[in-house]
Amino acid sequence: MSLLNSSIAALMHLAPKWLFRPFANSYVAGESIDSALKVVKILNEKGFSATMDILGENVNSEKEATLITNQYTHLIQQISQAELDSTISVKLTHLGLGIDPILGEKNILKLAQVGKEFHVGVTIDMENSPYTTTTFNMYEKALSIFNGMGTVIQAYLHRSLEDIQKLNAPLLNLRICKGIYRESSDIAIQDRNAINDNYVEMARAMFNGTGYACLATHDLDLLDRLELLIEDENISSDRFEFQVLYGVPMGDRLERLKTKGYKVRVYVPFGEAWFEYAIRRLKENPTIISYVIKNMFRK
Repeated sequence: MSLLNSSIAALMHLAPKWLFRPFANSYVAGESIDSALKVVKILNEKGFSATMDILGENVNSEKEATLITNQYTHLIQQISQAELDSTISVKLTHLGLGIDPILGEKNILKLAQVGKEFHVGVTIDMENSPYTTTTFNMYEKALSIFNGMGTVIQAYLHRSLEDIQKLNAPLLNLRICKGIYRESSDIAIQDRNAINDNYVEMARAMFNGTGYACLATHDLDLLDRLELLIEDENISSDRFEFQVLYGVPMGDRLERLKTKGYKVRVYVPFGEAWFEYAIRRLKENPTIISYVIKNMFRK
């Protein structure tokens, strides 16, 4: 069955969108800001923080980049007005970096200013390796405007431990993730266990520094190691938080983390580009494809 699921995964982009809607509904907080805000309100009521992401990347025009920037501006205002415990997360290529670095910088600095005005944190998501250095540079420029800026670092890149040392500062807010893009072995660790080892060392480096670590993973074994590190090093709970994607099954683990007094933040994606996001989630976990096929025959 796993071979069948993997084969189907390669052809999913040819299937009609309606087929994936029920699956996407579990992982995407709707298509509109209003629908996503309702999801975040429920998460907050359950004791979770959130970060909201408008799905998409790599815009094709300045007009499109400006539209996305304006949508994020409105989102920040709505988060503030509703008094929600949420930041936003944004990809620089969604703001136009891929077509014009000056445009991308102008738009992220605008969001930094709006975030400062409305007291809503802004995290710059990390994309594939051509953008790594540029992302860190733009993060530091935006941080000079608003101390509520954060960014992301990927555990599978060989450079990441050194990057943590360079970025170390009291205002550093850094989400550590494993990394999802296909990268060459020249620059990225390929072995899964070695990536986890590097992740733990990066968390240790953050704790030895002065910044705030956002530990983003759904890997339960890795979570065990991170919790052990926190306990062994007696790390104060105001130095870190755990982060997970909306809808990814975690059993009772998130409640257990909260019981320990740890902050848990849920990454909440939404928007019209839900189909592409759903395809990515399915390719990461092909076993769910069986559910999608059953849904097709129920329609």
